[in-house]
Amino acid sequence: MDATLTNDIKRLHEIIDGAERAVLFTGAGFSVPSGIPDFRSAGGIYDGEFAGYSAEYMLSHECLTLHPDLFFDFYKSHMLYPEAKPNAAHFFFAELERKGKLLSVVTQNIDGLHQAAGSKRVWELHGSVARNRCEKCGARYDEAFVIASQGVPRCEKCGGRVRPCVVLYGESLDQTVLEGAIRDISRADVLIVAGTSLAVYPAAMLPDYFRGRELVLVNKTPTARDGIATLAVYSDIAEVFGGEG
Repeated sequence: MDATLTNDIKRLHEIIDGAERAVLFTGAGFSVPSGIPDFRSAGGIYDGEFAGYSAEYMLSHECLTLHPDLFFDFYKSHMLYPEAKPNAAHFFFAELERKGKLLSVVTQNIDGLHQAAGSKRVWELHGSVARNRCEKCGARYDEAFVIASQGVPRCEKCGGRVRPCVVLYGESLDQTVLEGAIRDISRADVLIVAGTSLAVYPAAMLPDYFRGRELVLVNKTPTARDGIATLAVYSDIAEVFGGEG
């Protein structure tokens, strides 16, 4: 680790130590040390085609509606990682919440690892693979049910299609979740944006609501918002927050 990075990480932890109402905003890179692939980096899930379609299309409302077999084949093979465990960064911020220094976690991730690490107040902008519902009767199912299903998951009660409670391309974010995330970010004195390139809207506009004193960006590569940050740390999550858990 070079001296600049060492100093940046030291400064980051000083900022965290001085926080009273920090908010953590995470993207796919936050879960990479847990064994879940990144999305937009070279070699990530979105770097390629599947059955002639882009990954964005495979995860779209249109694909679910018109090609449900194709959608679930992709979804089960590329989006579900039941063996993944929280890494050191997840536990670090869960402990920060327990100490009363972290107001909440706002995440674009759908893996549920923040909650698995013990975080209580989590705004899941894009939903969670842990929650699934029947489109016909509303019955709820867990991730294991979808994994065990053959082809398109079907409700055990009415036979309706069971879909993940995740926000697909072409669908709107849950307004209650979005408003809660905005409210917490606007109240925070420190905002830590980690593991996201801030390329997906409307999530990427959330830092605009921050009015606090320290905005920190932690990502392997630069983002479009680095110019407004107090500190930008270019490294992976594991290196910044203590290695893999």
